[in-house]
Amino acid sequence: MIRYFPLLFLSVLSINAQQDLPFAEEVKEVQQRVDSIWDSSKNTIVFTGSSSIRLWEDLQKRFPGHHVLNTGFGGSQSSDLEHYLDELILNYTPAKVFIYEGDNDISAKRKPKAIIGTLEDIVEDLHLKRPKMEIVLISAKPSISRWHLKRRYKRLNKQMSKLASNINGVEFADVWNIMLDKRKLKADLFIEDGLHMNVKGYDLWYEIIKNFMNKSNP
Repeated sequence: MIRYFPLLFLSVLSINAQQDLPFAEEVKEVQQRVDSIWDSSKNTIVFTGSSSIRLWEDLQKRFPGHHVLNTGFGGSQSSDLEHYLDELILNYTPAKVFIYEGDNDISAKRKPKAIIGTLEDIVEDLHLKRPKMEIVLISAKPSISRWHLKRRYKRLNKQMSKLASNINGVEFADVWNIMLDKRKLKADLFIEDGLHMNVKGYDLWYEIIKNFMNKSNP
């Protein structure tokens, strides 16, 4: 019996490590909610990423012709999503996934190059496990509270667009420019915290995202 102790010990460590992952409890709650509405017989589209997705509560109403699942988890960075690709995307066998990550990464002082590296890994893993899945990378959005970081966000978006153009089955949805009035941010698109959007903000996102819902990626 003693000779099995190392294996048992490693198993316990693995379980504890999984439980200690950031957002583990929130991801479980997301799974429970989404599992209750997912219809595996329907062609599924998943929206996932940080709080700008999590708070988009009327996604299904805006796209009634599609079976839409929202697996967003607030406060996440791209590296967090990478940990939960199965739980938040792959388990639902979607034909298409919209990903919004990078906003919190920049705020946490991650460099655009590092964020793109993580997004590349995510895309590669998703296509490895589900080659025909269409992936739409949503640009980082501008916001009042993070406007001082706009140059970093613009660099990230430029690199994200380039990433999408270089990989088959991946597209880039630019929500940055539609939220600006020339070079100035439209301040009436946000709730009191200056970071998260109100209905007007999501109305603008809808105008961009709808163009990708029925479109097949090259």
